Amino acid sequence: MPGMGVHWTARAISAFVALFLFVDGLGRVVRFAPYLEGTVQAGYPAYQASWIGLALVVSTLLYVIPRTAILGAILVTGYLGGAAATQVRAENPWFLFPVAFGVLAWLGLYLRDAQLRALIPVRQPT
Repeated sequence: MPGMGVHWTARAISAFVALFLFVDGLGRVVRFAPYLEGTVQAGYPAYQASWIGLALVVSTLLYVIPRTAILGAILVTGYLGGAAATQVRAENPWFLFPVAFGVLAWLGLYLRDAQLRALIPVRQPT
């Protein structure tokens, strides 16, 4: 059983990831100009920005609800994988940014969910 320090670290990591993803998704849903321009620069049509943002907001909501957190993490990972692929295709050196956020999302979830830790142990008991 992890201590309180690990518990709060896990919550802080998860909250950081969720807040960032919510802001990014909502910026696209409401078609905030910088987000809309970024979507178009990435090669996607402007009318798709709201749908892309909605997919991210729904995935992030599922991630922050404890009962659906694993499904949310899987969906967020898919979204971030697509973001990384888009960055690679555009030859943008920031392609590791979405990868790092995916790692942080799973780290936060792993540290806060005992069932996930039991399912995927870091080390087998001796």
